[in-house]
Amino acid sequence: MFRLAYNTNGLAHHRVVDALRLVAGLGYEGLSITPDVGQLDPYQLRGEDVRQTRRVASELGLELSIETGARYVLDPARKHWPNLLSPNAAERERRLDFLRRCIDLAAALDARVVALWAGTAEGGACGDAKRDDAAGDRGCMAEWDRLCAGVETLLDHARGSGIRLAFEPEPGMFIERPAGYAELKRRLGGRGAGLGLCLDVGHCLCTGDLPVSRVIAAHAGELLHVHLDDIRSGRHEHLMFGEGELDLADALDALLQTNYTGLAAVELSRDSHRGAEAARIAIERLRAALGSRARGGSI
Repeated sequence: MFRLAYNTNGLAHHRVVDALRLVAGLGYEGLSITPDVGQLDPYQLRGEDVRQTRRVASELGLELSIETGARYVLDPARKHWPNLLSPNAAERERRLDFLRRCIDLAAALDARVVALWAGTAEGGACGDAKRDDAAGDRGCMAEWDRLCAGVETLLDHARGSGIRLAFEPEPGMFIERPAGYAELKRRLGGRGAGLGLCLDVGHCLCTGDLPVSRVIAAHAGELLHVHLDDIRSGRHEHLMFGEGELDLADALDALLQTNYTGLAAVELSRDSHRGAEAARIAIERLRAALGSRARGGSI
């Protein structure tokens, strides 16, 4: 069975070790760490902090993963910039350097997976189709080339560390949908060996990839990491379960039915101001959804 986890981007005001103890006390089985300013910052990393994090996680029986979505860790004025699509080669290298550091941190923490995304293209080009019967932007070969080259570089680095990379489609970015991930894999060919999918179930409500259970079933063989959150009216704003339109029990049932065994990490990045409370409410609602599915005979 998959293991429920919590993402530190929703615990931004907690020390990482305190976050480990908090989520373990609530009953989570993993922590997805977003290295960020003040939380295992890859550019101000202390060996003792890394060793303590790994030791405490091991003592608590928590599985770790690394997320790479820190907002302003590279540019204090521009969110998620630079990225793998940046036209300037030196800027792309800054993103690659950050991601390589995250891969190395994952290895040092004995984490298994590093999740990453494409980023936005200047001008807003989208590389994947908005609908299954539509074509993506065909006039963005340079962006595809940059993305493929960057992912290939990172895969080579990760293989040396024994880390798996999970690519996340992100609404508003160059790759928004699971179909875009599939296109990336197609373009990479053999160079993309080992790349898996990070699926955010809430994002499916933004992009119209529904029902979520169908998406999970279609990509079961490539699913490396899962994000859990609710969404309302297709707006990309992560909400607590029950505050949006996600059929949570259906999504969790699909993860069980497909024998997914990785982390399913709650991602409430707008809730750090009430992080401890949000983490408690989230796991209560997850347990209730799992329990209702079991009582109904679907699990």
